[in-house]
Amino acid sequence: MKKGIGNMGVGDAFDDFMLIKEVSRGVTSNGKPFLTLILRDATGEIEAKLWDATKEDETLFVPEQIIKISGEINQFRGKSQLKIMSVRLAQPTDNVYVTDFVEKAPVEKQFLTERLTEAIFEMKNPALQRIVRAFIKKYQEALLTYPAAAKNHHEYASGLAHHIVSMLAIAKELHKLYPELNKDLLYAGIILHDLGKIKELSGVITTSYTVEGKLLGHIPMMVEEIGVMAKELQIEGEEVMVLQHLVLSHHGKAEWGSPTPPLIKEAELLHLIDLIDAKMNMLNRALDKVKPGEFTERMFAMDNRAFYKPLFEEN
Repeated sequence: MKKGIGNMGVGDAFDDFMLIKEVSRGVTSNGKPFLTLILRDATGEIEAKLWDATKEDETLFVPEQIIKISGEINQFRGKSQLKIMSVRLAQPTDNVYVTDFVEKAPVEKQFLTERLTEAIFEMKNPALQRIVRAFIKKYQEALLTYPAAAKNHHEYASGLAHHIVSMLAIAKELHKLYPELNKDLLYAGIILHDLGKIKELSGVITTSYTVEGKLLGHIPMMVEEIGVMAKELQIEGEEVMVLQHLVLSHHGKAEWGSPTPPLIKEAELLHLIDLIDAKMNMLNRALDKVKPGEFTERMFAMDNRAFYKPLFEEN
């Protein structure tokens, strides 16, 4: 079996280092304090409960701390949970580092850079191309480092660029099937639609939402940035407003976070491509952790469904 929490199942014993991603305090029905730890390594994450937590425990076990933990994988309400037998903070002599516990995109940054550059070169509309180029230059380092989300899909280092590049590949194939599409507009919308995540999220290690992210959200922030960038580049015209609409509507519905639904053909397709890539990323990673003939854990972002991995394989 591959090493890592993401490759372990119910009943397996665990004895290794983990990074604390999140911590929350709780109290049992009989008044005893406990900590709920969300732990991660480079293969996945798992919840663990530290019962009878002391005040010292609360000060020691905090986000971004590495711990050495022994226990057993149990199941609680359809999800894996790590039962703690023993736990301690990592020591310098353990030679473990925070970067050891960060999941990374399955492709290299160089590949992602090349695909982004190719897409920009394919664009013919000078206004859209200049705006996209300016944003790539402005956020290049963060774009190639940040995750695309705090959880659910592409929530790993370089996940944002991986998500964008995967969407561009889908768009390229769909343009062959529907050549009447405005490819420049679709490409620009894909590259910029989630770029506001760079301000919405805190970073790669223990990703959380920034104050700006919680209060404003990546969609309004990016729509505003497009307007500011267009003025700086002295670009006027309908392209700016239409591009803003693609970003504004890419979640599809108000209840999903978009103030307006897609009202342009390319905006509708951007929304659908975004859904396809996000869902396939979640499903592929979840199914990779189970054997043929087994179900995944229930996935909240997939309507709390558990997915089955068929016994037969593709020839």
